[in-house]
Amino acid sequence: MRQMELSGSVSAHFGSACRLALLWIGCLSAMVATSPPAATQGVTSDEGPWLAGAYSFSDELGGFRIRSATGKGTKADPIVIGEELYSASPVTLVMRATKPVRAFDFSGEYANGFLYMRLRVMNASDLGWVEFEFELQEILGEPSLFGDGLSFDQRRGDAEAISSDSFTHFDRDFEPYDRLLFTNGKIDPRRIGTFGFLITDYTPNRTFYLVQNPRIPST
Repeated sequence: MRQMELSGSVSAHFGSACRLALLWIGCLSAMVATSPPAATQGVTSDEGPWLAGAYSFSDELGGFRIRSATGKGTKADPIVIGEELYSASPVTLVMRATKPVRAFDFSGEYANGFLYMRLRVMNASDLGWVEFEFELQEILGEPSLFGDGLSFDQRRGDAEAISSDSFTHFDRDFEPYDRLLFTNGKIDPRRIGTFGFLITDYTPNRTFYLVQNPRIPST
């Protein structure tokens, strides 16, 4: 009788274990089925980083959100980044090469140091912006010097690449900062302004930064 009771207990315990295992497999399968797909070019997700061309783009430093990223980074197919900025404080876009770096290689297989960009920036703040400045940095928080090769086309090879639908004038500085300032215009709250420019880096780094600084009227 004791042997029969033990056998019955083992059988019951084994049956419970099997049911738990089947339940766990079912849950795991459901999790895999509902997991989001891996990031791809042009994907629209709030997870980030966003992939386009030979680069990834991240809002990891805060103060704004990327909403879209498409394109290859060429003149014919520039990388277009959709953003929302929530104040008139500077924010920083982090850019990283996702393909091998090879300067001046235009095969499409490398980050080559030439990046045509277009930013569509929504003013999600409550104040109008009367100027908008961009600054490039190779090291976060430090000015990009003339000799580091990173700039808004410091050799002025394509002046037509600089554009804006909201401002009529721009100025470029290459020393001691790499800055591009748009003036003579305005972006009202809940409106979108578009900016275009060419970033060149003759000694390409895998990671660099674009500081964006919207400005409000001085009091």
